[in-house]
Amino acid sequence: MEPVRKIIVPTTDSYMLNLPKEMVGKQIEVTAVEVSPTNPTDIDTRMQKLNDSLSKLKVDLTNWKFDRNEANNYD
Repeated sequence: MEPVRKIIVPTTDSYMLNLPKEMVGKQIEVTAVEVSPTNPTDIDTRMQKLNDSLSKLKVDLTNWKFDRNEANNYD
């Protein structure tokens, strides 16, 4: 069953939510939390910072060869 997620800007203090028929008669959770608007430039900035951090962890494995016999040599 797919979750139902909606981001809305309510204009009154009540909201009507239509649920899929598969959810009728089942225990469900409804949560309302305030979300900050997502700015695409904020996401781009966060992604760039993440890429910069992870680039320090890159390892060049172009000349690496796996030797099964060496890996299984327990002597």
